[in-house]
Amino acid sequence: MFYSEKLKNHNTIQHCFFSRKNGTSKGIYESLNCGIGSKDERENVQKNLEIVSKKFNIKKTQLKLMYQTHSNKVEHIKSVNNSEKIYCDAMLTRSNEIALSVLTADCAPILIYEKENEIVGCIHAGWKGAFNGIIQNTLKKLEEIGGNVQALFVSVGPCISQKNYEVKKDFYLRFYKESKKNDSFFLKKDENSFNFDLRGYINKKFKDLGVLKIENVTIDSFASKNEYFSHRRAKKLGENDYGRCISVIKKTSSQN
Repeated sequence: MFYSEKLKNHNTIQHCFFSRKNGTSKGIYESLNCGIGSKDERENVQKNLEIVSKKFNIKKTQLKLMYQTHSNKVEHIKSVNNSEKIYCDAMLTRSNEIALSVLTADCAPILIYEKENEIVGCIHAGWKGAFNGIIQNTLKKLEEIGGNVQALFVSVGPCISQKNYEVKKDFYLRFYKESKKNDSFFLKKDENSFNFDLRGYINKKFKDLGVLKIENVTIDSFASKNEYFSHRRAKKLGENDYGRCISVIKKTSSQN
């Protein structure tokens, strides 16, 4: 388990970037695989979600999971009683009955806290979501429900490093067309290969939108085999699936 040092300073919230340790899953999913979309045994995933819920002293029904599709869709979660599947890549809530969670295996899990208006949120940010506006849409939704972007604190959790995120030229050109300044997030290996700085790109998106309080948990999911699941590492090893780590944030006090 890993924590944001700055989020830990706020006694009105709980949070955690969970590693892959201390769960029940076996084999390539060992052991705290919370990937509801993985091919792991459903029973093991549910047991792992129970373990996570107990860490937060809540019922599993209070732990809200997203069915993530690398979209730019954001949901405001108002009620713990809503049992419908949530198809989005970011969530916000004012409720202290709800724990919000994000699943990752190289993409960046982002936990956010707006203390002034007591709003918490989570974002699943891979390159596609970050490129297509998941960060912009989250901050827009935050303002729509009464939040203040200037008061926002952001913690970008463990994700794949630039060193291990190799992409092709067409990927680079997509970002270069968005802005020539995006060239700074790429290291050229040869004419057709680049290394992409996902974390740096995400940080720039937040800064451009006026967020000044940004912290990074600089752990490389690809390189940390014993700590974190990694889609790219699994693919490189020829594995047919991979687990997902979970990151969670929850308010502990105040009114809904």
